[in-house]
Amino acid sequence: MRERFPSIDADETIQETFAALCKVLPSYRYEPGEKGHFHNYLTGILRNKARRALRDRNRQAGIKDMVAAHDGMARSPDAPQFATRDDDSSWREAVFEIALRRFLSDESVAERTKRIFERTALNGESPETVAASFKMTRHAVDQAKSRAVLRLREMVRELEAIAGE
Repeated sequence: MRERFPSIDADETIQETFAALCKVLPSYRYEPGEKGHFHNYLTGILRNKARRALRDRNRQAGIKDMVAAHDGMARSPDAPQFATRDDDSSWREAVFEIALRRFLSDESVAERTKRIFERTALNGESPETVAASFKMTRHAVDQAKSRAVLRLREMVRELEAIAGE
């Protein structure tokens, strides 16, 4: 896991682990016979936080790829890698982040659509779980997510057009 987890992400994950530990510590009772040793408990929290951070990072990359694929800009894995790729990738990532923030704050997009998109695309919840919590069908959740992705793609194109001027 270490090779997939840059040190800046590790630092953030350690901070999140300590924050979680601060919440649990007042009620934690050390009973090594029943619950195991404290270092195992702490390592478990850290491991789960790291896995969640990796999952979230991979999910974000997947969403960015969906937007890029729609615009015909998806890169094949065996395409040649040029030095400008990092710059281009950073720029596209920044454009996506701005578009995502604009989408989530856009008052013309229904709050329910935003929440469905957040829960399914960003948080990785299953469409069935989200559908049950909103008391709607799985198909309706899929449609809402699809509308959100389309709107996000539009926003990315608009930002790219502005930047290209």
